[in-house]
Amino acid sequence: MTTAAAPSRGTTAEHARLAQATGRLEDSLAEANPWYEWGPYLSERAWGTVREDYSDNGDAWSSFPHDHARSRSYRWNEDGMAGLSDIHQELCLALALWNGVDPILKERMFGLTGPQGNHGEDVKEYWWYLDGLPSHAWLRWRYHYPQEPFPYQWLIDENGRRSRDEPEFELMDTGVFDHGRYWAVDVAYAKASPTEILAKITIKNHASEEASLSVLPTLWFRNTWRFSDGEPPRLSLEGDAIIVDHPMLSGYRLEAPPSPDGSRPQALFCDNETNNPRLFGAAPISDYPKDGINDHVIGGANTVNPDQRGTKASWWYKITVPAGGEAEVRLRLYRPDQIVSQTDGAWSDQHFDEIMASREWEADEFYAALAPDDIGEEEMRVLRQSCAGLIWSKQIYPYRVARWLDGDPGQPPPPPGHRTGRNSGWRHLDSFDVLAMPDPWEYPWFAAWDLAFHTITWAHLDPAFAKYQLLVLLREWFQHPNGALPAYEWSFDDVNPPVHALAALRVFVIDGATDLNFLERIFQKLLLNFTWWLNREDPEGNNIFGGGFLGLDNISPIDRSHLPPGVKLDQADGTAWMAYYSVAMLALAVLLAERDSVYEDMVVKFLEQLVLVMDALEDSGCYDPSDGFFYDLLTDAFGNREPIKVQTLVGVIPALPAMTLPTRNTDRIQRLQKRFARRMEAQNRQILDWRIRGTGDSRRGLVSIVPPDQLARIFATLFDESAFLSPHGLRAISKRHSTPYQVPGMPGATIEYEPAESHTAMYGGNSNWRGPVWFPINYLVIRSLLQYDQFFGPEFTIEYPTGSGRKLALRDVADDLANRLISIWLPDPDGRRPVYGGVELLQTDPAWKDNLFFNEYFHGDNGAGLGATHQTGWTALVADLLLDPPGRTHRLIFYDDDRATPGVSPLAAGPAG
Repeated sequence: MTTAAAPSRGTTAEHARLAQATGRLEDSLAEANPWYEWGPYLSERAWGTVREDYSDNGDAWSSFPHDHARSRSYRWNEDGMAGLSDIHQELCLALALWNGVDPILKERMFGLTGPQGNHGEDVKEYWWYLDGLPSHAWLRWRYHYPQEPFPYQWLIDENGRRSRDEPEFELMDTGVFDHGRYWAVDVAYAKASPTEILAKITIKNHASEEASLSVLPTLWFRNTWRFSDGEPPRLSLEGDAIIVDHPMLSGYRLEAPPSPDGSRPQALFCDNETNNPRLFGAAPISDYPKDGINDHVIGGANTVNPDQRGTKASWWYKITVPAGGEAEVRLRLYRPDQIVSQTDGAWSDQHFDEIMASREWEADEFYAALAPDDIGEEEMRVLRQSCAGLIWSKQIYPYRVARWLDGDPGQPPPPPGHRTGRNSGWRHLDSFDVLAMPDPWEYPWFAAWDLAFHTITWAHLDPAFAKYQLLVLLREWFQHPNGALPAYEWSFDDVNPPVHALAALRVFVIDGATDLNFLERIFQKLLLNFTWWLNREDPEGNNIFGGGFLGLDNISPIDRSHLPPGVKLDQADGTAWMAYYSVAMLALAVLLAERDSVYEDMVVKFLEQLVLVMDALEDSGCYDPSDGFFYDLLTDAFGNREPIKVQTLVGVIPALPAMTLPTRNTDRIQRLQKRFARRMEAQNRQILDWRIRGTGDSRRGLVSIVPPDQLARIFATLFDESAFLSPHGLRAISKRHSTPYQVPGMPGATIEYEPAESHTAMYGGNSNWRGPVWFPINYLVIRSLLQYDQFFGPEFTIEYPTGSGRKLALRDVADDLANRLISIWLPDPDGRRPVYGGVELLQTDPAWKDNLFFNEYFHGDNGAGLGATHQTGWTALVADLLLDPPGRTHRLIFYDDDRATPGVSPLAAGPAG
């Protein structure tokens, strides 16, 4: 990383590229910004996904396993390593490797399926996203590839042998890295222009002896011709370039200069067609199928086209590197008719070096402009790599559900079970969009509430893309006609927490708090979804809301989405999420009413809705005054009601809805107050009592659903280090439940504090809300604390940590909690990063220790990373904590006191801070 002077925000070369966006978010992203034309849109796993599953029983993992991936063409999207594609994913570029001893080329990351893993699906490789710009003008990726045979079967067998009470068996546990016999492969992409991409592949031999590696940069077409009447496009050889013949992309060339020893790479061609004889014992589609290059390189098979044409092609570099040495491969993908550089299309090493150096410097410049002036080197590393993971997790998401259910014209129809099974109620969904994915291997599909959190960090990097992400799920090709939002690919019908409005507010303020058109557009669509919640998730009409698992998966001792017959559950968090939704919609309405008085009616409507939910929650009995905490209430088939007395984040969520509003002395606000007061008086409701502070122009109001005494008691439990507060954030379940809790009268319905992986198979066994630290709720707690602090002021303090005797203002509590989360990646005084736990290679080896993983969740006691290793979707919220630190200048929703952020509009907004 080079050093750049810190420019002012918005003046960098990258900001200039992003400014080319037209802002017409209803158009395609490529039309909005030409720099989006090529990006890291290629998934790292397309096998084992719902879209590729055409089985009768919906068993996606078995329908399309890893063993099929090299030989079977995909229907909907493609996958690869360090991959790029054009924005329509017609043409893909990725890396393949062969260490000379593996049974197959390394074309994609290997991992276990859900049934194979003893804790669900799990990738078994080590790679990192080291850097990236949101325009994709600069990208860096690193992979560590063993020189010994990759232990595919050993990983499957050993994890299959282990129980859920044992840890996962990882690639590092096999010993393949013990003696340094591996390759470090670094891929850097730099764009000279939107249609000229330079690639540098650097391979370092970490072994103590000379070794050889096959490096195969691969270019191929997504197979669209099998499902249309069109002719296949073609790749062919012309001198030192593979050239593209395609209706939209003709003229592109993948140019390859000689290898480091001066020898030229060999061009290999096959077709992106299924190897029917190998997989199905059927007649071949092509003599040179998808795995033709694999079979030729591995065993010398006659499976590459001697005429040097096809729909898939590789440059085959055979490179020998001395012990500890490095070698480099250079490539250029470009359209000669769109060259804008000084070279007039001719290869130039000087041009290559200049562009690489320039784009890397521009990345330094961009992040220096974003970050606080006093950010440290390690904090900057966390910022850069978390943002890089977010940028590399963009993917093209094609999924036309009606076509998927019915099958393609001219192709065999799917079995009956497929046509009436998963997602059959979502025939309208017709996606072809670039989306921010939770994790490009373990979760290579959107999830609605994950996506909302992604946009918060995206707003710092590329506000136009952040807004597009929030709006696109509300467009008619995603949002159900009844108003529901699709949850995630495995079940669009599941219900995620309604956090879109919260994210929209936060994106609004990060972008400068001026784009009221964006807020108005999203408000109108969210009204449909809000109404869906009222109609569908409150079946008894009493303002007690459900929703099932609500994204928290196995946080309960019972499966909240599949209750026993006759059993009813009043969900404390379901109702609180609806209050949170009401608060956010209220804030949107107040902001919009500043410009258009039409929205005054909506202010009254959402104030009323909030009070109804607040009163329903108060009357529900979910709050237990004896211990000051909220619990789910279970009603059995005989009408007996009992609280599920497990202290989890479910009981904390009612404390989160909070918004401090300015009580400006204007006729309009006074009129609204009178209208609302009369409405509440008619229902014998008291809403304004303790929720008004200050006098005159400094008066402000608090919109929340818990009074100060309940808030203080919840916080006392939440910030107790023997309960929720860990050294690295808030646990999902209180540590006091180290002794298992059993739901009375329900055998098997048990739960206990588990700081690492869960022992339950609920939700596939791959998710654990039974003790670890998860970023999304921690983040909402921090932003809510800031809202309460704005209302109560610094004189309102709480004991933090509970029992310490130390009194802190809520802003200082938020700051400490943020620092605990950030510390997961920072070296301690001994140089050890909590995220890597006791893994010595990751903690101490110079080639490993500064490459960071951003896991799905973290050990509840020591902060070690768990779950998916590249969940730089919502875990990238760490970047927002670094860029907008709670203890210093921070952006709130409304300002009316002397703590307003300089230079930020009074119409600033955020989910709760």
